[in-house]
Amino acid sequence: MDAKIVKLQEIEKRYNEISELLSRDDIAQDPKQFTKLSKEQASLKGAFDAYQEYKKLISAIDEAKVMTEDNDPEIREMAQSELEESTERLAKLMTHIETLLIPKDPEDAYDCIVEIRGAAGGDEGNIFAGDLFRMYSYYAESLGYKIQVMEASESEAGGYTLISFLVKGQDAYRHFKFESGAHRVQRVPKTETQGRIHTSTATVLVLPDVEEDDVEIPDSDLTIETHRSSGAGGQHINKTDSAVRITHIPTGITVNCQDGRSQMANRETALKIIRARVYDEMARRKAEKEGAIRKSKIGTGDRSEKIRTYNYPQNRVSDHRIGLTINQLDRIMEGKLDDIVNALLANDEKEKLLHEQL
Repeated sequence: MDAKIVKLQEIEKRYNEISELLSRDDIAQDPKQFTKLSKEQASLKGAFDAYQEYKKLISAIDEAKVMTEDNDPEIREMAQSELEESTERLAKLMTHIETLLIPKDPEDAYDCIVEIRGAAGGDEGNIFAGDLFRMYSYYAESLGYKIQVMEASESEAGGYTLISFLVKGQDAYRHFKFESGAHRVQRVPKTETQGRIHTSTATVLVLPDVEEDDVEIPDSDLTIETHRSSGAGGQHINKTDSAVRITHIPTGITVNCQDGRSQMANRETALKIIRARVYDEMARRKAEKEGAIRKSKIGTGDRSEKIRTYNYPQNRVSDHRIGLTINQLDRIMEGKLDDIVNALLANDEKEKLLHEQL
């Protein structure tokens, strides 16, 4: 039997198993387990539906083949037409199935944490970080996702020196994961009196919002400190030690959260970010050790890698990883990112398909 069909049968079996599990009272009363299973089933639905269509087409083709042997010429003609139509549909479906069966990144279905920092260019880099946050907020909204700001350090000139936020929704990480890297902006800053174009950058880091079960962090690996939070310019200073700083000792990763309403809220946020960063660091180290980092045009997602340029004078945005240029920067900055994201996803699928065929 064709390996693709065997895989589809396995997916169908698992899909039906999940349906049975979701109907059980004990699962329904466990929000964490119910959500996890629901997300898994949602990730299988495309292939499950395609297999149902495949079975219908195979049945239709078999019936049409039998009818082409009928004594009645009109029935034979009708059957031949049905056979040709179903065979053509089957060929298109198999191409679609081939794409559906490309190994998916296990983190794709997760919510994600996006961190934006103003980088080169001083105030202008921070202002651009704010522009990127606004762009991503609109994009998330267009997908029906929810955004929750986790950490924010506003810049006095506008924008942010740092802003971290959680994006919640089905396949959130899949839609944001290729945004990691350095984003370069070319424009005339508001403070520029000579009308000269400046080049500044902001860096973006996108991490899957992993579950506690996905990464084991012993309490002994963490240093947790509390301190008083302070706002921009020393304003809005809290009189209680509500800010929380957590350091993961083995990696040196440190997170400081002070924007929550309480010490407990800041602690939960900091732990969530620490978990995501440690998971990402462990995955990176494992990939390096096994020599399994996939080199591609899309790149590694390192902060230092310049992935995109936003040229305001020419209303142009260019993604350097796949050679994509769009002369509609104004629309892009309003969150119309579908053309860019879909092109990146299509390129990734193409490379994975080529890798599978090797």
